[in-house]
Amino acid sequence: MAKVLLNNAFVDESEAKISPMDRGFLFGDGIYEVIPCYQKKPVGLKLHLQRMNNGLNEIGIQYEAKLEEWQSTIQTLLEQYEAPDMGVYIHISRGTDTKRFHAYPQNVSPTVFAYAFAIPPSQVLDRDKAKGFRVTTVEDLRWQRCHIKSTSLLGNVMHFQQGQDAGKDEVILYNEHKNITEAAACNIFVVKDGIIYTPALDNHLLPGITRRIIIDSLAHAGNFDLREQAVSLSMLEDCDEAWLTSSSKEIGPIVEIDDKKVGDGRPGKMWLAAQTAYNAYKFTC
Repeated sequence: MAKVLLNNAFVDESEAKISPMDRGFLFGDGIYEVIPCYQKKPVGLKLHLQRMNNGLNEIGIQYEAKLEEWQSTIQTLLEQYEAPDMGVYIHISRGTDTKRFHAYPQNVSPTVFAYAFAIPPSQVLDRDKAKGFRVTTVEDLRWQRCHIKSTSLLGNVMHFQQGQDAGKDEVILYNEHKNITEAAACNIFVVKDGIIYTPALDNHLLPGITRRIIIDSLAHAGNFDLREQAVSLSMLEDCDEAWLTSSSKEIGPIVEIDDKKVGDGRPGKMWLAAQTAYNAYKFTC
C-alpha cells in the first residue's frame, strides 16, 4: 500500500482521512501544485514552491513551503515506486473549523497533503511519433483570479469536460475581446512565421511553471524569437504551430483546432526544436 503525506506524517493511502469540516472540502479553500519528476528528479521545484507560497500569501493561509523540507518529502514519496517518471501533488488547505462559515477562521492549522502518481514519459523527440493534441475553442467563463492556483477548479473542470464531450483532448479559452487566455489545464503558445507567441500574464491565466521554464530555456538557447503579448483567436486559427504546455505534457504539440489541421497535421519543426531546448534546460531550475 502506497504511503502519502498527511499533516507531517506518512500514512497508508487508505488511512489518510480529513474532516468533512475541512475548508478544502467545503469551499475549495486551498492552494496546490503538481511537480513533474523525470528519472526521479523534480523539475522546477524552487519555482513551484515559490508559486505555492505566493498563492498561500494571496489568500491568507499561514503556511510556508520550504525547499529543504519538500525536497526530502518528495524523495520519500518517489522512493516507493520503481517507475522513473512520477508527479507529486501537494495540497495545502486552510484547515478544519468547527462550523461552516465563509469568512476565514482564526487559529486553525492548515491541512497538508501530498502523494505521488505516475505521469507519461517525456515527449518523444520525433515529429512522427510524438503525441499530438486535438482541441476546441470556447469562451472563458471562469472567475477573474485565475492567476491563483486554487484547489477550487470547478470552472476549469467544466470547460475541460466540454472538450471531453466534444471528443477533444483540451479546450482553448478566449475572453470577451477574442484574445486567448489559456486552456482548461494548460498554457498556450502559438507559432507564426518563425515567431513564438504566448499570452502575457495577468489575472486571467495561470503563471505556469512549465511556461516559465520554456521561456527561459528558449532564451538560453538563444536562437528563438519569443514574444509575450496578446494572442487573438484569429492568430490561433491562422497559426503555423500551437502548443499546450503543462507539468505533465511538457510541450504538447496541437495538431488540430476545431476540426481543422494545424500545419500538416503533425507536430511541427519549431515544436521539435523547442522541446529539445526545454529538455536540455529543465533540470537546471
